[in-house]
Amino acid sequence: MAEKQISLEEFKKIVMRIGTVVEAEEIPKSRTLIKMKVDFGNGEIKQAVAGLKGYYFPDELIGKQFVFVTNLKPAKLMGEISEVMILAAVGEGEVVLIKPERSTKNGLRVE
Repeated sequence: MAEKQISLEEFKKIVMRIGTVVEAEEIPKSRTLIKMKVDFGNGEIKQAVAGLKGYYFPDELIGKQFVFVTNLKPAKLMGEISEVMILAAVGEGEVVLIKPERSTKNGLRVE
């Protein structure tokens, strides 16, 4: 199936930044969701809710940096607000989170 192409201008509208997960916990009544608090530097903490249960334990995420989309409209999942979206490679029964090759400054933009 051919993927729909977008312009460079459209792509530049997506803001992706590096953030460190500082808290993570399973959402009790959900089979799939984990709630995370993410530090983007300069005191900016945002919440992410993602379907990672079964692929990652909350403790595996804490203290690690990942790539997040930070300019999506907030979404409510199982009563929790998700302000940012963690990026992952997904397919054939696996979910692999996208992270920087080495530790870097929180809040850096990914381009």
